[in-house]
Amino acid sequence: MSDTRPLLFDAHAHLVADDQQRYPRNPMQRAADAPYRPPGVIGRPGGHHGPNPINEVPDVSRMRVWMKEENVDGAVAVQKRMVYRYDNSYILDSSDAHPELFSAVVILDAEDPGTPDLVRRYVREHDLVGLRLFGGRKPDGSMPWLDSPHALKSWEAVDEAGIVMDLEVLAQGGGGPAVPALLALAERYRNVRIVLDHLLEPELHDGPHFGMDARWEQLAACERISFKFTSINLDHCREEGFPANQVLRRAVDLFGAERVMWGSDIGTSSGTYKDMVQRMIDASDLLSPAEQRAVWHDTGRRVFAKGGSRARA
Repeated sequence: MSDTRPLLFDAHAHLVADDQQRYPRNPMQRAADAPYRPPGVIGRPGGHHGPNPINEVPDVSRMRVWMKEENVDGAVAVQKRMVYRYDNSYILDSSDAHPELFSAVVILDAEDPGTPDLVRRYVREHDLVGLRLFGGRKPDGSMPWLDSPHALKSWEAVDEAGIVMDLEVLAQGGGGPAVPALLALAERYRNVRIVLDHLLEPELHDGPHFGMDARWEQLAACERISFKFTSINLDHCREEGFPANQVLRRAVDLFGAERVMWGSDIGTSSGTYKDMVQRMIDASDLLSPAEQRAVWHDTGRRVFAKGGSRARA
């Protein structure tokens, strides 16, 4: 298969171990008022997964085979908090064991005073490529997980290392209301590569902007902010009746192909890895060959380059 597939780089893969003795699972329970999210491999899939959901456990041994079959030459191993909480052992061990294939993005508690030093240690000992933060908005609109005084200490550590800050806003109404805070953080921490998961989850509307409205246009002005287009976006398009190729075309028109990257979201989104790759390829038919190469491979590979600020020196 690899001789017929285009070359891809997976910017968003949630690795989950078969070995539950060495890597015990510690599933989280969502807050009662949290928007529903599918539990992936830890339970019955739901949400935007179509009528016949399939969940395969993306153990590294299995992922290596899938990636070779689909001509994926690298992946960002993103911590699966719903399975492991803040124990990042599996993705760190996986990226250490297979540095040519996997780059680690950990999830830590940004309000824990110990997090900044832990980020520094992971950069030093594991060549960490990024820290992922995510959460919702409080009734007053604040997001302490993102920009509280404690969280800013983590931003300082990421800025110091020149690695990626990977963000997802889990809130009713999508990520649009977070744009002012994101722009302020991008201005303050200018050595940070900011990546927004799932296109910052716009609420899909009919074209021409498909929910990526004036707020997303503000983000377009900041060249250090990049975006993942993942199976979550494809699922929303499929289940809500929007043309995925036009949504992707809007994102590339707005941000440029050099700031949009594919991520499978394996380990959370439902489907086989082969299907995830094919759906992305199918959604890219309105892109030029150069844009396809960037979105499928080059952008993710460049943004998540190992070595932090050294990678761009």
